Amino acid sequence: MHGGLSPDLHDLDQIRNMQRPTDVPETGLLCDLLWSDPNKDAKGWGLNDRGVSYTFGADVVTEFLEKHDLDLICRAHQVVEDGYEFFADRQLVTIFSAPNYCGEFDNAGAMMGVDETLMCSFQILKPGDKKPKPNFARTNV
Repeated sequence: MHGGLSPDLHDLDQIRNMQRPTDVPETGLLCDLLWSDPNKDAKGWGLNDRGVSYTFGADVVTEFLEKHDLDLICRAHQVVEDGYEFFADRQLVTIFSAPNYCGEFDNAGAMMGVDETLMCSFQILKPGDKKPKPNFARTNV
């Protein structure tokens, strides 16, 4: 999953049956799967500060996992300081693989592996030293 959950997602076949490729609409299921975000301070569904889609609370995660007989939701889409971050009592994990994102964040990146017993492990990609931005100012020689 890229972003998160959707109040319009009732059956996983809705994802399987999505036409691909497709344009991303401004609202609805596909938009939410790409743009929704977990919110530790929320219960249920809320407005998203991004101005698109929703936020969802830990209760939404728990209900979704129970309904679909799943153990964990893995998502990306948000910079997290340590490269990965758990939410909702470790029922959802955000994994972000780009360290020092856009040269603006001092975040680590992470990769998640899952073994044959479904044990998850993380490889952390530490941010490198920030290189000074090149100065392209014109000088007279």
